[in-house]
Amino acid sequence: VVAEFTQADTSGVPVNISAFRGKYVLVDFWAGWCRPCRQENPNVVAAYEKFKDKNFTVLGVSLDQNKKAWIDAIEMDGLQWSHTSDLKGWGNEVAAIFKVSSIPQNLLIDPQGKIIASGLHGPQLENKLQEVLK
Repeated sequence: VVAEFTQADTSGVPVNISAFRGKYVLVDFWAGWCRPCRQENPNVVAAYEKFKDKNFTVLGVSLDQNKKAWIDAIEMDGLQWSHTSDLKGWGNEVAAIFKVSSIPQNLLIDPQGKIIASGLHGPQLENKLQEVLK
């Protein structure tokens, strides 16, 4: 089962991963300054749009340090799901829990809180969601 974690959202409100129990959740590690992340965002947006009504959501965990740049990137890329960050960059506590050493990186968590896939990029993400969200 995925390690418990809580981080503040863009408004400073704490978000706990356990609040998403009962759903498939893509925990998406990224940052506004990360060009490969920004290039991957349209794939995540497409998957979110396609599967959000099928018990699926995304939780963004940002390795940004600049809050304004982080929020601007969310708005620019049209990322309409919950976003969290401790604004510690590579020192992000959630990234440390999951030993994230490069971004973009993600974990797909099932409704029971178990990690069932990771590192899903491009068409792999949609293919895996198609498979589990029958």
